[in-house]
Amino acid sequence: MNAYSANAPTNATQTKHRLYSQLSASLSRMSRAIGQTAELCDQLQVDLLAMRTFAGLDAAKLMTVAAKLNSEGDADESVDKSAE
Repeated sequence: MNAYSANAPTNATQTKHRLYSQLSASLSRMSRAIGQTAELCDQLQVDLLAMRTFAGLDAAKLMTVAAKLNSEGDADESVDKSAE
């Protein structure tokens, strides 16, 4: 056995390094995916806040129109009753 063969990487060592390299690549991809997911969650929060604001404004408009129509309906009923 010569000195070179004693220091040469074995097949098991090469396999271990290959598997660690694959693990490192997988962890890097997972880290990027988690970062993208966090960004999407932030954007979802912004969109939900905008939807809540829009729904509130839309509800306020609806209530305003309904109140106006109800007051006009009450006025029409009082006119009808006074005509009788």
